[in-house]
Amino acid sequence: MTQEEYTEMLQQLKSGTITEITVEQENFMVFRKAWLSFSDRASFIGEAGLNGTVTYKYVPIEDNV
Repeated sequence: MTQEEYTEMLQQLKSGTITEITVEQENFMVFRKAWLSFSDRASFIGEAGLNGTVTYKYVPIEDNV
């Protein structure tokens, strides 16, 4: 996958169009570049799986300031 494809998937995850993204270990660095472009990246919660696979979900974090 490309960085642009991951950026689009992260947008879809954030908007609720999709519920999760699964990232394989060999694609993590490309995914990371896309993930770093989001100011609310802390809202993307990853759950580690087997063999370096991570499944991400979007959980909005509200500021209590």
